Amino acid sequence: MKEFTVRPNKDADTWFVKAEDTVPSHEFDKMDEAINAAKNLGEENKPCKVLIYDHHNELTEELTFD
Repeated sequence: MKEFTVRPNKDADTWFVKAEDTVPSHEFDKMDEAINAAKNLGEENKPCKVLIYDHHNELTEELTFD
């Protein structure tokens, strides 16, 4: 199953949406924008998972799209 992640950069001032084992494909100023983009990717690439990390790089949410 394909995975997408939402993670902050090292300073947590921008957020990246990344497909597994690739360079980040999208960069956003706000976490909410990155999460919405990742959810859209999840809907478009079923079946997959979206893993969302907070500004401490801790997993906070895991969404599954079937």
